[in-house]
Amino acid sequence: MGRRSGARGDAMRAVWLTGFGGPEVLVEGEAPDPEPGPGQALVEVAYANTTFVEAQYRRSGRGPFALRPPDIPGNGVGGVVTRVGPGADPDLVGRRVVAPTGGRGGYAERAAVDAAGAVVVPDGVPLDAAVALLADGRTALLNLRAVGAVAGQRVLVLAAAGGVGTLQVQLAVAGGAVVVGAAGGPAKGEVVHGLGADEVVDYRSAGWASRVAPVDVVLDGVGGDLARTAFDLIAPGGRMLSYGLAAGEWADVDPARAAERGVTLVAGTRPTPGELRDLVATALRLAAEGALRPVVGQRFPLARAADAHAAVESRATVGKTLLEVR
Repeated sequence: MGRRSGARGDAMRAVWLTGFGGPEVLVEGEAPDPEPGPGQALVEVAYANTTFVEAQYRRSGRGPFALRPPDIPGNGVGGVVTRVGPGADPDLVGRRVVAPTGGRGGYAERAAVDAAGAVVVPDGVPLDAAVALLADGRTALLNLRAVGAVAGQRVLVLAAAGGVGTLQVQLAVAGGAVVVGAAGGPAKGEVVHGLGADEVVDYRSAGWASRVAPVDVVLDGVGGDLARTAFDLIAPGGRMLSYGLAAGEWADVDPARAAERGVTLVAGTRPTPGELRDLVATALRLAAEGALRPVVGQRFPLARAADAHAAVESRATVGKTLLEVR
């Protein structure tokens, strides 16, 4: 984030992380307008991204961010660039962009972002859809890339009705896979089926795994017992990628057991900032072509960021949860 300066006497609405704990630690207030520093762009924020990782960090203070209360959280925004700092591309001014923030400053009316990481949103792609693809789109693309070709294979997507899951279903279908979407409840299952999944299973129902034939690939964003049950469904020669722990713990599949069964535990990669930017651009291009459709299931005004976090943590949400700022 660029420095925050009140020298011009300007203030904006923002949501402050006042401490670590429940959603109530997110409190709306005022903050001085940020100033774009060298290589930065100032974005008039229309939508702010929310993720389960942000909610976990808010609760525990442990995770990938470096916030120390009081601070303004928020890891991604979409809006219009109004100014740029020294060394940033002046052609960005007036353009619609999505951009990561590095974990700070997204829950606000204006945000200073790294101009090199900002991605111009193609014509025809709404800003809310673009923000929904910012983090989840690049994650879904990375995951499908990591597990390799899926044509003709059975792919089980856990939490298939979530922000990343809905995109992985679409990408796997487009890649020629037979997709099995595991979602919690009939309503979520209908969403997953509508995205092209060949089979849908309710993982909240007893004995759900007995209704799933062996699979070649598991995409696990949940972890815990659900992921370990899914592992048992993988046929010899298959592979499993775990990228999230919505259950509160990783799958922690024993590598020796996986080797005995001929199952590859696919390790995630650490892409460079440039690669991440390219992945976002790819997701936006696919959206512009009509080949990838993010599901925005919930929207909350900025002032209700606490409610947005509570909804995400309840695991009752469908697709992406966004904060509407403008």
